[in-house]
Amino acid sequence: MSQQETATETTPNKKQVRKELAEKLTGALAEYKQELGEKKLATHVKKVSKLISRDLLKISKKNTKGKAAKKTRTKAEKNAKKVEKK
Repeated sequence: MSQQETATETTPNKKQVRKELAEKLTGALAEYKQELGEKKLATHVKKVSKLISRDLLKISKKNTKGKAAKKTRTKAEKNAKKVEKK
């Protein structure tokens, strides 16, 4: 179980990202709390943070998969070129 715990600590999950986004958004939109009301603002912030966190995690997964694949391709290509030169 210790391996699973360390893996989750290094990569942020949906809830962690969502909470961080919600905190940042509520801080940034504190001026509008009086105009909208605390409850409405909280629900809107919650919806927006869900949408943004979902998209951020999708993008980060794509980037990590793409980077790993690109690195292996480039190394293989470099090795092939070195062999051809010799």
